[in-house]
Amino acid sequence: MFFDSRDLRHKSPFGAVPAGTPVSFRLTPPRAWQVGAVRLHVIDEFGGRKFVVEAERDGIEADCDAFSCVLDTKGLLGPVWYYFSYEMGGGQPGGFIGPASGLSGGVGTRYESEPPSYQLTVYKQSSVPDWYGRGITYHIFPDRFCRSVIPNPAGMVGSRRVHRRWGDCPDYLPDSGGEIKNRDFFGGNLLGVIEKLDYLDKLGVKTIYFSPVFEAASNHRYDTADYMSVDPMLGTEGDFTALCKAAAERGIRVLLDGVFNHTGFDSVYFNGRGTYPELGAYQSKESKYFDWFDFQEWPERYSSWWGVYTLPQINENNPDYLDYIIRSDKSVIRKWIRLGASGWRLDVADELPDSFIEELRAAVREELADGMVIGEVWEDASNKISYGVRRRYFLGGELDGVMNYPFRDAAISFVLGGSSAQFAERMEALREHYPRENYYSLMNSLGTHDTPRILTVLGASPGDWNMTKTMKSISVLTPEQRRLAVSRLKVAAAIMFAFPGSPTVYYGDEAGLEGYEDPFNRRGYPWGREDKELLGWYAALARIRNESEALQSGDILYIPTEHEILCFKRVSEGEEMLCLFNRGGEAREVNLQSAFPLRDMLAGGSYGVRDGVCRITLPPYGVLYAARAAESE
Repeated sequence: MFFDSRDLRHKSPFGAVPAGTPVSFRLTPPRAWQVGAVRLHVIDEFGGRKFVVEAERDGIEADCDAFSCVLDTKGLLGPVWYYFSYEMGGGQPGGFIGPASGLSGGVGTRYESEPPSYQLTVYKQSSVPDWYGRGITYHIFPDRFCRSVIPNPAGMVGSRRVHRRWGDCPDYLPDSGGEIKNRDFFGGNLLGVIEKLDYLDKLGVKTIYFSPVFEAASNHRYDTADYMSVDPMLGTEGDFTALCKAAAERGIRVLLDGVFNHTGFDSVYFNGRGTYPELGAYQSKESKYFDWFDFQEWPERYSSWWGVYTLPQINENNPDYLDYIIRSDKSVIRKWIRLGASGWRLDVADELPDSFIEELRAAVREELADGMVIGEVWEDASNKISYGVRRRYFLGGELDGVMNYPFRDAAISFVLGGSSAQFAERMEALREHYPRENYYSLMNSLGTHDTPRILTVLGASPGDWNMTKTMKSISVLTPEQRRLAVSRLKVAAAIMFAFPGSPTVYYGDEAGLEGYEDPFNRRGYPWGREDKELLGWYAALARIRNESEALQSGDILYIPTEHEILCFKRVSEGEEMLCLFNRGGEAREVNLQSAFPLRDMLAGGSYGVRDGVCRITLPPYGVLYAARAAESE
């Protein structure tokens, strides 16, 4: 093996490094190749330069020559790209070494011409609070979690209609004008959440992440009407403060959703329907908000989020807007932190300028030393390009973490038939690219308000997704499909709770809610109709997670096994947890080297060791969390 970027014998330290950290490379080409020289080629993207570091021959390892060099990362920042070239003895042409095609790390591959590059993330040291990644997050879509009363929508923005029956299907057909305006409400509110805090506490939740709670015309509230006010259907500012206080008494924090790339057409700022007494940008060029928006032809032609006219886009670099959201002493960010929030999740972070995110995070930290900022990013956040610009999410002072959609994709792929090696490769790529503190602050989930319900994903047949919306509105999994989906979900959820980062439960997933895409993934929580088996499973996983230092903060080490079996260890000082997952429908025997017997943390019982081997039989769709057992067990 010439080089492996994830092997400390070849590259040290592992993964991303703070700027100024010397990075050592050691390359070991087989002696039979008769390599005479090795060079490290470095591409400093943000610095706009390329340079070469000569490696020196420093000995022999078995049947390989060894070449070493050190990269000084002082003055570097961002994703730095690198690959190797080599010459044969006597200066004869040799070749190149880079990662396998389509990858940016791992075991090197030989190329005859310039190869793909490895990625090395170099960042400025920045503290990231560890409370978020250690604990369990519960994602609440406010209108659909719990209502204390059936509300009266009279006088509220948006011509709202309220479902009296909590179990109704959300509206999904266009209105007479051909629009789906999302104006049907179920009336979930903050007092309802307060009523259910004991439920969340028993479930092991440490953070509540709310989709938007601010006044808005739609039920999803991503079309903000007033950043300074709680939506009246949800309650009052006092209700929010009371919720944060009651949650804190149970050790639960609150994370708010900030939608700062666009506002609502029906808002204080744009006021497209004249709902508010103050002049909005749509009504007058004299409005104090006029310069927030980009009009091509006032008032009808303006930039909007993905062309949706009800979501007029904001110029986030406008000084008045920056003052309103971030800079002033009475800004939106500061107000809600002072009222009890512990941080923000930023909607469509890809569409917010890097400077805006950096200022926002600084303001959060000024108000709360351990306040968090999580970004909505669907891909690898370390090398993300949006609108032709390489983003700077984890280079120091920007985001603390992101929504880990790559985890969701990898976990679903695995339980639906992918190999454990594929899962490990996708997750190790992220671990290699992200600073450790950011990797351990990821929002790991299997479903969100933007994805179909995880049970439906794991149980529906391929053809089911082609049904009409009307069919989807009434469709449920067959008993056979549901049994299979529950079995698969138990495996996927167990992976999530054992993984670095915050295991995030989308409300109702733990209770067995089904549903295709929006709005069928946003039905009301099924109070009194929960799937008790799933609920018990989630509670058991959460209990073990909250009691295990290894699962909260330990290193992760993958152990190669059969395709159907995923195996890794979480290791912290003084504790080690073995995590095994069988995604197949047949029992599998796994033989693992172990110096001590293992205790099953989920089902009880223990596994002995004979001749240094622990023999474990995993049932179909079986899960094992195993800690070190006492010798007598």
